[in-house]
Amino acid sequence: MRWTLQSKPEKEQVQKLQNELKVDEIIATLLIQRSITNFEEAKTFFRPSLSDLHNPYLMKDMDKAVSRIEKAIENRENILIFGDYDVDGTTAVSLVSSYLKSYYPNIATYIPDRYDEGYGISFKGIDYADDNGISLIIALDCGIKSIDHVQYANAKNIDFIICDHHRPGNELPNAIAVLDPKRDDCTYPYDELCGCGIGFKLIQALAQNRNQSLVDLIPYLDLVATAIGADIVPITGENRILAKFGLEVINSNPRAGIKALIQNVKKKTLTITDVVFIIAPRINAAGRVKHGNEAVALLTEFNLEQAQKFASEIEGYNIDRKNLDKQITIEALSQIEKNNEKENFTTVVYQDNWHKGVIGIVASRLIETYYRPTLVFTKSGDKLAASARSVKDFDVYNAIEACASHLEQFGGHMYAAGMTMKEENYENFKQAFENEVQKTIPNELLTPEISIDATLNFENINEKFVRILNQFEPFGPQNRTPVFITKNVNDTGYAKPIGQSDEHLKLFIKQNNSEGFSAIGFGLGNKLKLIKNQKSFDAVYCIDENEFNGNVTLQLRLKDIKNYNEI
Repeated sequence: MRWTLQSKPEKEQVQKLQNELKVDEIIATLLIQRSITNFEEAKTFFRPSLSDLHNPYLMKDMDKAVSRIEKAIENRENILIFGDYDVDGTTAVSLVSSYLKSYYPNIATYIPDRYDEGYGISFKGIDYADDNGISLIIALDCGIKSIDHVQYANAKNIDFIICDHHRPGNELPNAIAVLDPKRDDCTYPYDELCGCGIGFKLIQALAQNRNQSLVDLIPYLDLVATAIGADIVPITGENRILAKFGLEVINSNPRAGIKALIQNVKKKTLTITDVVFIIAPRINAAGRVKHGNEAVALLTEFNLEQAQKFASEIEGYNIDRKNLDKQITIEALSQIEKNNEKENFTTVVYQDNWHKGVIGIVASRLIETYYRPTLVFTKSGDKLAASARSVKDFDVYNAIEACASHLEQFGGHMYAAGMTMKEENYENFKQAFENEVQKTIPNELLTPEISIDATLNFENINEKFVRILNQFEPFGPQNRTPVFITKNVNDTGYAKPIGQSDEHLKLFIKQNNSEGFSAIGFGLGNKLKLIKNQKSFDAVYCIDENEFNGNVTLQLRLKDIKNYNEI
C-alpha cells in the first residue's frame, strides 16, 4: 500500500476557521480539505437542509420535460417509465413511476432484459411501447447516446424524455427533453447527480408545478439515498443533502420493499456504507440473476407481507449471485496466471460462458488482486459484452474511448463503463487498451493508495472529537471517512490473529502514556510479526464506535501498519 498524507492547509486559514467554529485544529483541517473554509459553508455542511437543493428548472430542458408530461396527463396518454436494470436504474424507475401514479393511473414501467436487450434503451422496449399505445417514454439512467433508438421512436410517433447522468457523445438524441447536467450547454450548478437523482429533480419540478412542497417528496428519498450509495457518486452538494435525508427515511419509515430487505439487520442505524453492502447488492441481484422488473416490483410494493415475499426471492438471487461471482473470479484469476499477464498494465479477460450479470463484480474483485484497470468480457448473443472498472484517479472511460474503433458501442464514466464488440475484434482491442493504459497511466496509480487526512495523537481522541467527526456523515466519495496516522505506537501484548484463517488482526495499542484503544485490522493478520514484542509501529486507521450490550466504546479500524518511521 502507498501511504499519502494530504498536505496541510495554511496555518492562518486553519486558525481562522478554528476561531469561527470553536473547534480544534484537526477538525478545522478536515473541513478545509473538504473545501469548507468559513462559518456559512460549515453550517451548510453540518446542518444540510432540503431548502439548499437547487431549483430543478435551472436544468436545461426541465421546462420542456414538465410541459410534455403535463400535456400527456391532460390528454390521458399512456406513459412508459424506462430504466436500466441496475440499482440506479430500478430505483429511478420506482421513484418516478410511483410519484406519477400517485395522481395519474396510465403509467407503465419497463426494465430491459440484461441478456436479451442489453444496456440502455432497446428497440424491443420501443416496440413494446408502440404495441401498447404508449406515446411518451421517460428514460432514466440511460439514453444519452441513444440517437438511433430515439429516431426509431420518433418514426412511430413516440416522444422521449431522457434523464441521464452519463457523459454525452458529440450528438444528443432528438428527444423532447434531454436532462443531463453533463451536457456542455447545461449550466445546472451540480453535475454529479446519479440517474435516480436526475429522476428526483424531475419529480421536484413536477411537484413545484403542482404547488407541492419538498416535504411531500421526503418519502421518496429512501430510493434516492440507495441509488447514491450504490452508484458511488460524490457525497457532496445535493447528493449529500439527498443522502442524509434519505438515510433518515431508511432508518425511520422506509417503504415496504426496503423495510423487507433490512428487517433482519441487527444494526440500529444504517449508514451509506450499509446501503452499499446490504441493500444495494440485493436490489442488484434481481437484474443480475433474474430480471430488473423484480426489483421494481419490490420497491413499488405497499403491502409489507407481499414485499417480504419479494425480498425472500431476491435474497435467493443474491445467494446465487455470490456463488457465481466467486466461481468466475477463480476462473479469471487462473486465466491471468495461465496467460502470464500478471505484469500487464491492464487486466482483460474473456470466457464465453461467464454470467453477464456478475462480470462487473468480478472486475472489481480482480482489482483487489491485480490493481489494474480491468475489463471482463463474456458472450452476449452474437457479440461480446464487457464491464470495466478502474483504479483510483485513472479515467477508464477515456482509455476505452481511445480504442473506440474496435467497439460497437460503449458508455459509462471515470471508474466504471460497459461496452460491446464483435468477437473478431477482441484481441486487437485488448492490445490497443493495454497500449493506451501503458501510455497514459502514471506508475504510482498501479499501487493501491491510502489517502491520509491528518496526523493524530491518541491524547486528542475523545468523545467530543468523535461526536463532531460523526457529523461529517454521510461518508462517501469526496467526503470519505477521515483517515488518520498515529506514529510510534505499541501493542500492549494482546495482539492476536483472528478469523477462520487468521486473516485479521486484533490488538490493543497505546502511544506513550496515553489511554489505549482496542483496534482491529481486517486482512492484516500477516502483519503480526511487525508488532510482536511491543515493537514500535505506525498505524493508519479510521475511528469507529463499537456497540455491544448497550455500551458504546471507541475502536480503531486499522487500514494498514508499517514499521515505525518506514515511510
